[in-house]
Amino acid sequence: MEASTEPSIHLTDPRTGHTRGTLVPARAGRVAETVARARAAAPGWRALTPRERERRLDALADLVERHLTEYTVLEQAGTGKPEAEAAGEIHQVADLFRFYAGAARTGSAPAAGRYLPGHESWVRWEPIGVVAAVVPWNYPLLMAAWRCAPALAAGNTVVVKPAETTPDSAALLAAHAAEALGEDVLTALPGDRETGRLLVTADVDLVAFTGSAAAGADIAARAGHRRVSLELGGNSPVLVLPDAPAHTWSALADACTYNAGQSCAAPARVITLSDDYEHVLASLTAAFAERQAGRDFGPLNNPDQAARYDRILAASAAKRSTAAPGRTDGLWRPARLLADLPDDDPAVLEEVFGPLLTVQHAPTAEEALALANAVPQALAASVWTRDLATALDLTARLEAGEAWINCHLVQTAELPHGGRGASGHGTDLSVLALQEYQRPKTVTARL
Repeated sequence: MEASTEPSIHLTDPRTGHTRGTLVPARAGRVAETVARARAAAPGWRALTPRERERRLDALADLVERHLTEYTVLEQAGTGKPEAEAAGEIHQVADLFRFYAGAARTGSAPAAGRYLPGHESWVRWEPIGVVAAVVPWNYPLLMAAWRCAPALAAGNTVVVKPAETTPDSAALLAAHAAEALGEDVLTALPGDRETGRLLVTADVDLVAFTGSAAAGADIAARAGHRRVSLELGGNSPVLVLPDAPAHTWSALADACTYNAGQSCAAPARVITLSDDYEHVLASLTAAFAERQAGRDFGPLNNPDQAARYDRILAASAAKRSTAAPGRTDGLWRPARLLADLPDDDPAVLEEVFGPLLTVQHAPTAEEALALANAVPQALAASVWTRDLATALDLTARLEAGEAWINCHLVQTAELPHGGRGASGHGTDLSVLALQEYQRPKTVTARL
């Protein structure tokens, strides 16, 4: 392996701003060597029966659960999440590996039959090869599992590149994967954005990326003819009708402040009817006042994200800006509502990625729906009403890959998640995600 001359990257604890370690980013030689080891391991992993892959993925889930405390500490160090939040996500990671362990044995239903006279045809679903998974800092281990678990279950080997600020838990997962799955079946390649660019242009067969729209477009251009699966940013509309249930306000406050609002599918834009506007604003203000930064949720992840949040807030023309109690020092930002703002306000059009909600209004439900669909992102949305028929009609017409009724950010391994438009394409979660990492081969035999 080449000796790196790259300067070390300082890793910072977002809770304190103090340096917690250093990282030497991988460069061309290390990237090529890691990918070559993954390619060498691919035939052996692919040749395993689904039953054996299931057994090994279950063993990896066992290791994650057995080391829950260690993973939790690593996630907290890189993200600043509260302990209960981080531990809950580790449990989800173990559950994902167990889910896809079983899915490996069900696979994709093949088409088989006599479609031509005198011939029998069927379809084989085969792994693509080596998958490069480039994952973000907002859910370091969970987003790695979203990408790695189905890719591995489908028979691929994976090189995961964690975000520059949060390499810790991916390194531990790779060590446990070597023990449970075999050497080089799942490897971690820590580094910066240049490391990611080198990995995308290396000898990989598919790039699975979760992150910003700008970075996703760059990766798609660099990937060339290779398969790309993109889960990009969101800017989720929330349609609140006058008959919204009583739990609406607390549920939206919880969803907006979970992970300090650093979720692609977090509620971002509340849109209500004009006659109900002041009631909605007052109800949300009261609910937000009970969620405190530093007590109920963590800080923003890094100085760049904090600066971006501050820039959008400063550029907003909102006439009302209400902040909840909580820490405001360092990378901490309190829960905030922006109201009386134009429809083309930066806080409306851009993904803020923080504990902030804008509140807009429209004369009719149809016009509210038009506002909801007026941004390029189309990842997630929610509708809040006691009228199920109205809710179903609105969710059918919302531009979103995932929509909720009277809830938000409710997800499980069994249900697919993915974006449209500027929010990318491809599928995470559910058995449908297996096809992201497989390709069909038609076989026809003359009888």
